[in-house]
Amino acid sequence: MGVSLGRKIMLLPQNLGCIKGRVRNAVPVTIMQYCLGMKRLPLFILVSFLGACVSAEDGAHNILAENIAALPMPVSNNAVTTVTREGRQYVVSFAGLGQGRGHEDTLSVTLVLDSESGRWREFAPLPGGVGRLASVAASVGGLAYVFGGYTVAEDGTEVSTPWVHAFDPVTEEFFDLQPMPVPVDDAVSVTYLDRYIYLISGWHDLGNVNLVQRYDTSTDTWVQATPIPGQALFGHAGGIVGNKIVYCDGVVVRPHADRRRDFVASDECLFGTIDEEDSRGIDWRRLDPHPGLPRYRMAAAGIDSLHAVLFIGGSENPYNYDGIGYDGKPSEPASDALLFDLLSLSWLVVPLATPPTMDHRGLVPFGDRWMTVGGMLAGQQVTDQVVGYTVEQGHGG
Repeated sequence: MGVSLGRKIMLLPQNLGCIKGRVRNAVPVTIMQYCLGMKRLPLFILVSFLGACVSAEDGAHNILAENIAALPMPVSNNAVTTVTREGRQYVVSFAGLGQGRGHEDTLSVTLVLDSESGRWREFAPLPGGVGRLASVAASVGGLAYVFGGYTVAEDGTEVSTPWVHAFDPVTEEFFDLQPMPVPVDDAVSVTYLDRYIYLISGWHDLGNVNLVQRYDTSTDTWVQATPIPGQALFGHAGGIVGNKIVYCDGVVVRPHADRRRDFVASDECLFGTIDEEDSRGIDWRRLDPHPGLPRYRMAAAGIDSLHAVLFIGGSENPYNYDGIGYDGKPSEPASDALLFDLLSLSWLVVPLATPPTMDHRGLVPFGDRWMTVGGMLAGQQVTDQVVGYTVEQGHGG
């Protein structure tokens, strides 16, 4: 159930001018003011039914989607990152959930795709060999870093782990590092200055935390950065461009007077600017929610060339690790992508013709593509599918 090689999703084949459009669920999107102030757009992914602004010289924008080498096994909720060493790229996938979707299917595997061979290889498992879910990964200085995650016992008990490891995909070695001060899972990780890794919010054993924990890869030390001013959450998604962070959605805990708490989707989006003089400081601001319903466990990344953060997939019905919603209903993946432009501070919705996926921990670069690695397809099917997305700028005639 993959994407045909080289399938093209054609967007904006003509000059539509500046209009006001509507998207799914009748949520209005207005970008007229931005259009009127621009003679030429930056590289956007534009969608015809949004009524976006495009000049004759911009021409069409395309997204190419293609299957990359499949994983050796189906896996979901896996931590993913890309490491670059001497011009060679390594996509690293840690841990996750196997095809059976039960507690016994939590994995500790390490899978690596390198750009030279174009094939995945299975390396030694994570230290300790304990399966875990909802870890996060990031890369700095030619190493892949993996943080936390939670274990699932036979009785369903879930425990957040403090473990932090660095992995060298060339020597195939793991290194144990300082554990997280507050163990979290289902957090968002972003990297700044090829040195600092920030873990934003997430779940800790019994509830969400509003912490932003900064790890310094050069000193193997932790400090607390400015906490998020919004609701503490888990399963959110986000990315960074320069010193600008954007994250959205996820799940918050809602208390009740007459019954136990429950888990509900959050539509909150925050924009953070890291202080260039003191990287512990982050100026957090609220953003308008994206069009449509909030989503859980999207794949997301900041893309420097677009000056934007791209979000792909996820589900509009938050769920337990097995893909069954907290409301008892099976969750299904969302079928389109979202783009937040950091220049205009505006949202665009991008329809995708690929089979939709959910249960992601990141969107990672590989050459000029951005990849989802595994995840769940419709019907909560754990997949070995790896899809690469390329954003192209066409040329008008």
